[in-house]
Amino acid sequence: MAVIEVYTKAFCPYCSRAKALLGDKGAAFQEIDVTMDRAGFDAMVERAHGRRTVPQIFIDGRHIGGSDDLAALEAGGKLDALLAAG
Repeated sequence: MAVIEVYTKAFCPYCSRAKALLGDKGAAFQEIDVTMDRAGFDAMVERAHGRRTVPQIFIDGRHIGGSDDLAALEAGGKLDALLAAG
């Protein structure tokens, strides 16, 4: 299975949506809550090439983007292949 990292903040509906989609796929992921973690947030922004919104999702170190990007991969039939890699 792929290594999945999801940067989140508390009470974020987009984060919940992304985590639900990954959960429905049976994909294990590491959640990195940056709500009160400035260093973690700064690391996320650097990894995400300046993107400051959450969630920011990485699969096997590759930046996927946010919740809409993850949903687009699913809609396009490409998410399963990414999740199976690793």
